[in-house]
Amino acid sequence: MANRTTIRDVAKEANVSIATVSKALNGIDVVRPETKERVEAAADKLHYVPNLMGKQLKNNRTKMIGFYTTSISGPYFSILVEAIAREAEAFGYAVNVFLSTDKRVVLNSILGGVVDGIIGFEDFLNSDDLAAIRREQIKAVFIDRNIQDEHFGSVVFDSYNKGKAATDYLLQLGHRNIAFITGIEGVYDSDERLKGYQDALKEAGIPYCEDVIIQGFFEENRSKEAVDVFLKNRSDLPTAFLAGNDLSAIGAVKAIQSNGFDVPHDFSVVGFDGIELLDYFTPHLTTVYNPIAEQGRLAVQHLLRMVENQEKGQAYVLEGTLRISHSTKRIEK
Repeated sequence: MANRTTIRDVAKEANVSIATVSKALNGIDVVRPETKERVEAAADKLHYVPNLMGKQLKNNRTKMIGFYTTSISGPYFSILVEAIAREAEAFGYAVNVFLSTDKRVVLNSILGGVVDGIIGFEDFLNSDDLAAIRREQIKAVFIDRNIQDEHFGSVVFDSYNKGKAATDYLLQLGHRNIAFITGIEGVYDSDERLKGYQDALKEAGIPYCEDVIIQGFFEENRSKEAVDVFLKNRSDLPTAFLAGNDLSAIGAVKAIQSNGFDVPHDFSVVGFDGIELLDYFTPHLTTVYNPIAEQGRLAVQHLLRMVENQEKGQAYVLEGTLRISHSTKRIEK
């Protein structure tokens, strides 16, 4: 195997000292422009890449932030990860995505010193895990839990209030039997939206009924299958479905249509997040629009301010907006 090109090789090619190469490639302006050009040309010719681990040991910075989750499938994550990567890049950082369902893999990546801080989306890290991260003084911003202390911050949606508002909207349309399509138990947004739904029913004097809670797992196909079974096996059907996210709402609409019903004539359907896919789906869905890209950008900004010791952890809550469209209608009395 060929030896790795070193800074010494670049210095020899450019006929300068190692110190001059280091200064030229790190933007230190004591190097004359013509010398810097010669060094950069030599580095390009030799395909020289600086030893990032060596730089880390020297300045205690990797210029990398980590993002961990168990899955990046679906429109939400494509928007979120893109926003995180672009915002990090604007500050001179790259993003290392830790994609694993194995908590040990994620923890080893976080505690192994390969990133300056992390953005987390999953709740499988327990209090002991968080204590270990604090002990190593690693800064973190979570988008799956509302948390705030010296080392940890969070950027979440106001999922409880908007779950309540979406339910209230359906109640105002005259619906009294409203099914709820859940996401994943233990995930912040899923749990908070369900709580908002439950409390809205309670305030309206409507008993909460487990029989109309459908497991959709935030996925279109699983929601479609679950709603299909639900429709085929009940005689007392609800008049509306509130879904934990837009993919679940799309799955519900497809199940409703495949069973010979119409949205919104037979059932009203409301989703969450306001993903771009809705622009191409018929009927246009009533949904709670959430600023997903803003969540990613703010998470990066907050994390880097923490990394630079400019501020302690804060808890940011982003406001969603109910956008009414063609998938809901008032019940005729």
